[in-house]
Amino acid sequence: MKKTILKISALAVIVAAVSCKKSYLDETPYSSYTPTTLNDSLGFESSLIGLYNHTSTIFSWADQQGWPSVWQVGTDVANCTANQQSVEIPYYNYALLTPTDIGASRMWNRDYIMVNLANTIIDNVENPSLTGISTKGKSAISAEAKFFRAYAYNNLATLFGKVPLQLHALTGPKTDYTRNSLDEVNAAIISDLTFAATNLPDIESVKTNSKGKLYGRANKFMAMQLLAEVYLRTGKPDLAEQQAQAIITSGRFSLIKNRYGIKANQPGDYYSDMFQYGNERRVQGNTEAIWVLEQENPSAVTGGITDNPQQRRVWGAAYYNIAGMVITDSLGGRGIGRLRLSNWVLYGLYDKNDVRNSQYNIRRRYYYNDPASPNFGKQVPFTGPDTLFKICPSTTKWGAFDPNDTFGYAMIKDFILMRLGETYLLLAEAQVKQGKLDAAATTINVLRDRAHAPTVTAAQMNMDFILDERARELIGEENRRMTLMRTGTLVDRAIRLNSNDAQKPLTGLTSKNLLLPIPLSEIQLNKDAVLEQNPGY
Repeated sequence: MKKTILKISALAVIVAAVSCKKSYLDETPYSSYTPTTLNDSLGFESSLIGLYNHTSTIFSWADQQGWPSVWQVGTDVANCTANQQSVEIPYYNYALLTPTDIGASRMWNRDYIMVNLANTIIDNVENPSLTGISTKGKSAISAEAKFFRAYAYNNLATLFGKVPLQLHALTGPKTDYTRNSLDEVNAAIISDLTFAATNLPDIESVKTNSKGKLYGRANKFMAMQLLAEVYLRTGKPDLAEQQAQAIITSGRFSLIKNRYGIKANQPGDYYSDMFQYGNERRVQGNTEAIWVLEQENPSAVTGGITDNPQQRRVWGAAYYNIAGMVITDSLGGRGIGRLRLSNWVLYGLYDKNDVRNSQYNIRRRYYYNDPASPNFGKQVPFTGPDTLFKICPSTTKWGAFDPNDTFGYAMIKDFILMRLGETYLLLAEAQVKQGKLDAAATTINVLRDRAHAPTVTAAQMNMDFILDERARELIGEENRRMTLMRTGTLVDRAIRLNSNDAQKPLTGLTSKNLLLPIPLSEIQLNKDAVLEQNPGY
């Protein structure tokens, strides 16, 4: 008992002594807006890798499984189905697109987090007190971060127009933002991309892992491709043409024209090979690849993907809901059919022999594949609502089967964010905008010859044709909403080409929707200045 009393008394004395010290009440923060120890190559490397991780969160949002639909439905290329969720609804029923929209808020949030992450790296690496890294090394680090800052600001400028320009990392709360002019934002984007194109490595010289395999790290051609797009958006097609031509003539890339990769000996074609899981990366044979955001199967690599990307479930049909059908790799695994390609895409876009419309690229027919079914091997008939999401024609670009996830919740494929096929389209757009119609036809015919589509002439060259060809080449890949907002054609093309959907018709689309609403939450939190709303919202 005495020992116990003595221990308690001693403890009380210690506590009293500590309690009497004023320093005991001092706060020691264990997190901050910006890291304070980013001063060596390992720290910068970790922070740079974090930019890729954050980029993947832009494409993966499992809480709102219709997130990929936001960027496709209510445009000219796709409609919602009965399997819609909620986030995509205001993007075909535009009357519901208000400043409280969670989709617009999500994109604003993701891009501004990207800006601050990049700013943190840039501020630290450009700090004159940093002496442990060479000048060349500092430029390379800054270039990689500036590419991502420009990428984020290009998203913001395209979607929201004028936005606050923040070129240094936050060190505390800021509640007095105002919107910079679009000219100021664009100038910052162009400055960042010009620096990145000069200081990023050639694609053959990007960093490798321990096995000598190329990572999908930033290279100068990524900056050049994005710069071409920015120059087009800002009315500088001559400069856009220079960037696109430099990529095409670099000798580093070539269009896929022959079978390759893991399924080269199976039914398919050279175009579909590019989108097979295991074929998408440059190191896997994809000679078109400029930027592939590499993901890893989480069953094999912990943290291989962020969240659970829903692209396969959104784009792929729910064929297994029909009696006599079972989930199979050859049909792309388990889709849900949250969107359906528009009638214009399915029935009016492609020429008969265009390889991009082959059965291996847009699946239009299904056959009973359950050996236990009396109909095994027969074609599944198109009847009633089944055609809208159960066996709706769909792109195969996102199809993949993971035997460790037969339910198909996550999508394990890489994201092909830039490839040479789009470079030709950007070049042709730049040529059309300069009145170089013969040159534009020659450029477009490079893609059409590869696809076995009929040759086109200068007389056919205009922005409508360029946007048609983008749909033919990039369906399921490009952010179609951003393309149409960038070119100012969303209202015309969506209403003209896709206002006849019977199940989820497009309604309420007006010119105000060429920009998204500034999130109301951002306006309300910005208590010390006016963050003005976009017109009409």
